[in-house]
Amino acid sequence: MNWDELSRSSHEEVIAWAETQPWARAMAACSQDAQWHAEGDVWTHTKMVCYQLTRLDEWESLDDDDRRALLLTALFHDAAKPLTTILDPETGHVRSPNHAVKGEHLVRGVLRDLECPLDERECVCSLVRYHGRPAFVLEREDTAKEVVRLSWLSENRLLYLFALADTRGRDTASMSRPEDNLHCYRLLAEDNDCFDTRYPFATDHARLEYFRQAEPNLHYVPHDEFSCTVTMMCGLPGSGKDTWLAKHRPDLPVVSLDEIRTEMKVDPTDDQGRVIQAATERCRQHLRADTSFAFNATNILRQTRSRWNGLFSDYNARTELIYVEPPMRVLLKQNRDRARSVPESVIHKLAAKVEPPTWLEGHRIMTVSDSG
Repeated sequence: MNWDELSRSSHEEVIAWAETQPWARAMAACSQDAQWHAEGDVWTHTKMVCYQLTRLDEWESLDDDDRRALLLTALFHDAAKPLTTILDPETGHVRSPNHAVKGEHLVRGVLRDLECPLDERECVCSLVRYHGRPAFVLEREDTAKEVVRLSWLSENRLLYLFALADTRGRDTASMSRPEDNLHCYRLLAEDNDCFDTRYPFATDHARLEYFRQAEPNLHYVPHDEFSCTVTMMCGLPGSGKDTWLAKHRPDLPVVSLDEIRTEMKVDPTDDQGRVIQAATERCRQHLRADTSFAFNATNILRQTRSRWNGLFSDYNARTELIYVEPPMRVLLKQNRDRARSVPESVIHKLAAKVEPPTWLEGHRIMTVSDSG
């Protein structure tokens, strides 16, 4: 099944397709702790959640995109449990630590292979990643920050609806997350004006500073006169980052890791210390001169981007992150056409690790599904 076929399929047809997939068969073979899931294996729970979605009071009023996003979230929210399930030797309970994080990567790979549109795919990925947060919102020290943050990382309305179905889609005798917690989550989001929309920060800089501060003030509006703008390109090798820059930021000087490697005759598999050091100094030269520039590298990992963003922030730069990802078949062709192509096996390994930028990372975030 490809994406066009899946998007036209009924609720039941999508579930039937999923049941034939290896990740679903793995869930069917994965047991759960009876304290939380007396209904049995992971796939049994998954099908119960899919059924409960259609019983939500709001289901009939949802559009096709929201229904599809919720159904895919249901199918994948616990899909990484077979990869993470362990028996806790201290408690004797079965646990699946970090299954939501790994689930995000798993569903991204499956939907990428189906050629799901980038925005729809990342909506589902974020719902899978944060699906467990609403039930535990009252355990957060700052509940307002939690719902505001989730409004920019995902969609509170869809998280709430999915959490209802997830809670109901299990043996009620073992339900450990009462729905009262979920209703509190909804009220908190509504009280903070971010249940069915992102929290309305006064400026992009106010948003970014709020998420950067350990003890943020939701109503503080910082001064936002910047020294320059840094355009950080993000994407797999062959995605079209150079092409996008040439078309949309033709006058910007560019600090490119690929170009520095070529100058220094450093292979991508060699130690990158000298390359990073040179790139850092070239960035600093532009920043000291208050000159806007582009920083061009793969930048597919959040941790990598945070180090560069820290440098740019130190010089009071405005940051825009441009994430480029065409369909994989297009990307692989573009890579083959490059003067220095990257082995396709390397690209697939990198694709499995991709973490597209979020609104917690830059003043502006743009996702591009082609290089045009």
